[in-house]
Amino acid sequence: MKAFRLDELEAERAANEGAYLQFLREQNMSVGLYALDAGEQDPQKPHNQDEVYFVVSGRAAITVGLETTQVARGSVIYVPAGVAHKFHHITEDLRVLVVFSPPRADELSPGSLGDRSGRTRDVRPRAAPPGPSIECRT
Repeated sequence: MKAFRLDELEAERAANEGAYLQFLREQNMSVGLYALDAGEQDPQKPHNQDEVYFVVSGRAAITVGLETTQVARGSVIYVPAGVAHKFHHITEDLRVLVVFSPPRADELSPGSLGDRSGRTRDVRPRAAPPGPSIECRT
């Protein structure tokens, strides 16, 4: 199992001064945390992978192709590979989990997903905190 804490991922992303932090990469997908602050411009360009956004917090609009919708905490958006898309009218700091399939390359080109440095950073998962022990008896 790989387990992650959103607050730790956000701290790691902020410490690296990037808008995007890739924290999981597997054979068929990669996952990252994307952050745009209120009023900020989204610099991303179309990707070669399908992607799913899950809005963790914040408020904005997103345009995918010719369609626009409002997003907030709990919104899930699918973006097909190659389709132009951008968040805009960001009224509350936006934090979004991004799932790419197939996975993104290890290095991103500058501006491809808003990482100001053009890099992703893989973060080793931390063990999940110990929970109550469960004992099975027959």
